[in-house]
Amino acid sequence: MNRFPLMVAALGVMALPAVAMAEEISGPIPDASRVVSIGGSITEIIYDLGEEGRLVGRDTTSVFPEAAHKIPDVGYMRALSPEGVLSINPTAIIAVEGSGPREAIDVLKKASVPFVFVPENYTAESVSEKIRIVGKALGVDDKAEKLSAKVEKELAAAEAETKNIKTRKRVLFVLSTTGGKIMAAGIKTAADGIIELAGGDNVVSGYSGYKTMTDEAILTAQPDVILVMDIHGPRATTDADLLANKAIAATPAGQKKNIVRMGGQYLLGFGPRTAEAVHDLAKAFYGSETSQ
Repeated sequence: MNRFPLMVAALGVMALPAVAMAEEISGPIPDASRVVSIGGSITEIIYDLGEEGRLVGRDTTSVFPEAAHKIPDVGYMRALSPEGVLSINPTAIIAVEGSGPREAIDVLKKASVPFVFVPENYTAESVSEKIRIVGKALGVDDKAEKLSAKVEKELAAAEAETKNIKTRKRVLFVLSTTGGKIMAAGIKTAADGIIELAGGDNVVSGYSGYKTMTDEAILTAQPDVILVMDIHGPRATTDADLLANKAIAATPAGQKKNIVRMGGQYLLGFGPRTAEAVHDLAKAFYGSETSQ
C-alpha cells in the first residue's frame, strides 16, 4: 500500500447542502456513541482508552492498531470529503488540528455534528494533552488521566536516554526527493519535534514546515544523519535516491551512508507510542551511547 498520501496534502471537496451550524465543543460530547476519528494519533488514543467500540469511521492515517483497518476509511485527513464522513451518520467528530481542507471542515460544522479539535504541538507535553482532551470528549476522564500518567512516565524515561550525550547528531529529515529536489523538514513540524526528543538537532532552523532545500543549503547544513519515513510504492524515497543527490552524498551522512528509516505514523504521530519511537530513534542515532 502506498503510504505517501498519509503525510502530504491533497485537494478536493464535494459540496453538501448547509443546515444548522454545529457547535465546536471543548468538553464532553453529548452523544459519543458513533465517533469518527481524524488523525492517526486520535485513533490510537481511543483504542488505548479502550473506547474503540464507539468508532464508526477513521481517516487514512489511522493505520494502528491493525484492528483499525476494519473501520470504514473516510479519506485522508487533509483531503476529507464531507459526504464520505457524513454518510456513516456520526454523532461526533474528533479531529487533530490541521485536518481539512477548510472548506470540508466548514461543511462538516454545518451538518449539526459536534466537532472536537485536538491541538497538535509536537512536544512531549502535547501527547498527554491530546489524551486528556480525547478522554474528556468521550466522558472517560479517569481513563485518560491513567493513560496520560503512563505516557508521561515513558516519555521522561525515553528522553533521559540521551541526557549524557555530549555531541548531538545533526539530523536532516527528508520528506521526498521528487524531481531530484530535497524536500526537508524545518521547525514547527513533527519531524523537528521527534528529532529533538531523541536528542538530535534538526539542521534546518531557518523556516517552518516542509520546503525544498538547495544543494548549497544541504552542504552548509552538514547533517550526520538523514532521517526518512519508511514507505513503499512508487513515491518511496530509497537510499539510492538520496545518495544520487550530489549534495547529500557529500555530507557526513552521505559519506557514511547513515540513513535512518522509520514508519511515518509511528515516527511522526505524537500519540501513545511516541516514547517507543523516541527510544528507537535515539538508539538509531547513538547506539550504545544512550543510557539504556
